[in-house]
Amino acid sequence: MAERYSSFRSGSTSWLLQRVTAAFLVVVLAFHFFLLHFVNHASEVTFAGTQARMSEWGYLLTMVLFLLTATFHGVNGVYAALLNQGLTGTKKRVVQAVLGVAAVALAAQGIYVALVMSGVM
Repeated sequence: MAERYSSFRSGSTSWLLQRVTAAFLVVVLAFHFFLLHFVNHASEVTFAGTQARMSEWGYLLTMVLFLLTATFHGVNGVYAALLNQGLTGTKKRVVQAVLGVAAVALAAQGIYVALVMSGVM
């Protein structure tokens, strides 16, 4: 039987955050599908409609939290997968730095776009 290895130690902060963010993403994704595929059909979704939704503070906050949660969850998952493959030493630190910069850049760009679309900026 193959030994199962995971860089997530059960009960660690990374382990907990990966599961909490996954649960949040499932709920927000369900909201997204319901709103944009059942309330408004895909053919009815327009840029102007998206701007109107983004101008509502509750929707804007939900989308920004979705962005931040998805960014953390994705980057943390990729990092954990690389650790599971045996990444160590200098390569580990370089990957950690690159993923950290990419996550910050993605989050900053996403927040900027959301604020512009909402009319705040």
